[in-house]
Amino acid sequence: MPNARALAALLLPLALLTTAGCDGKAAAKDPATSPAAATSGAGDPGTSTSPVADADHAVDPPGKLSGRLYAADMLVYSQDTLSPAVVERIKHLKGVTRVESLSMAQVSIENHALNVAAVDAGTYRNWTPYASATTQAVWDRVAGGEVALLPELKKRLPITGKGYLQLGSSKDAPELHVGAFAPQIPNAIDAVVNEKWADSLGMKKDNALLIYTGSTSPSSLRKPVEKVAGTTASVQSLDIVARAGLDIHAKQTAFLVGSVADAVGTFNYTVLGGGRIAPEASWVASHIATEQVPILGSVTCNRLLFPQLTAALNEVVDQGLADKIHPDEYAGCYYPRFIAGTTTLSNHSFGLALDLNVPGNQRGTVGEMDRQVVAIFEKWGFTWGGRWHYTDPMHFEMNSLVSPR
Repeated sequence: MPNARALAALLLPLALLTTAGCDGKAAAKDPATSPAAATSGAGDPGTSTSPVADADHAVDPPGKLSGRLYAADMLVYSQDTLSPAVVERIKHLKGVTRVESLSMAQVSIENHALNVAAVDAGTYRNWTPYASATTQAVWDRVAGGEVALLPELKKRLPITGKGYLQLGSSKDAPELHVGAFAPQIPNAIDAVVNEKWADSLGMKKDNALLIYTGSTSPSSLRKPVEKVAGTTASVQSLDIVARAGLDIHAKQTAFLVGSVADAVGTFNYTVLGGGRIAPEASWVASHIATEQVPILGSVTCNRLLFPQLTAALNEVVDQGLADKIHPDEYAGCYYPRFIAGTTTLSNHSFGLALDLNVPGNQRGTVGEMDRQVVAIFEKWGFTWGGRWHYTDPMHFEMNSLVSPR
């Protein structure tokens, strides 16, 4: 009889997002307009339903589902590649039943730090909920170069009318077609691409490892795994107990990729109450500073943000627009926390975002931000939240490095 935790992984609530045909197979559709979705009637798991969408980032189709499904009990997430020797040592720890290597990073999209995994579609699918694992179209599309997203992200992210999503906030961030909406590993992965995308997205190859512990309690394996993984890695519990919320005893890892990744680097953090986090002190000391800037006065932000922020505010002053920014309505820059109601890191956690004129610029509104001020900030490498799919007009975040001249 399967153990209870393995069954729990199969019985997670499943989003039924497409209408299956009368024979139980999801109808094949134009991949440019109709993403696949995980369904309970997945049909023949060996039938390919999607053409290659991105030949430059396509890999061989995964073929039909093979073998059993596994519960992702633990996630090792490192700042560096986990060497084959380290993976082998973890694999042979007493109590470890199965492991799966993958690449992980966080991509900033409209103040969401999206957890993206670059995977082997043929083997990673065995770690996903039943509806996802058994829907062949999901993995054919991932293999074809498309991205699979959590179903709940469909309305939260700026997906274009033709179904494309830019993975990053900079203008030259890679644009991927959304090929599927499918449940992934809870509290760990928001988006999945194939392993060929890892280089294009600037990800650290094979820096993460999923672990299935079978009948062994994941908590009993934490210390042995941490010892092998090393100090640059976090070890997180993903079993059914931890799924009720973040593992507050674990060190988490933030690894941002994109045009401002150098401003962030990689840091580990622990979770505090009230949606706050505590980044490691060494990262804060090397990346966060308090300086005086025009109009706002003393602000605490990422060190790399100051030249561009100062240049933007100086230009605001030079253009006679200083009265359009209200210092008493400034709500901060560096504030290490999750986005409200989620376990997704805000860009405020990296000290790369600031909120201006808060009372008149609430989320979901057009806001009152002066458009000349907006244009100046955009010139100096900031994205304005007022242009987002779900607007946040108080919010400006650094998305590219611009040198003041």
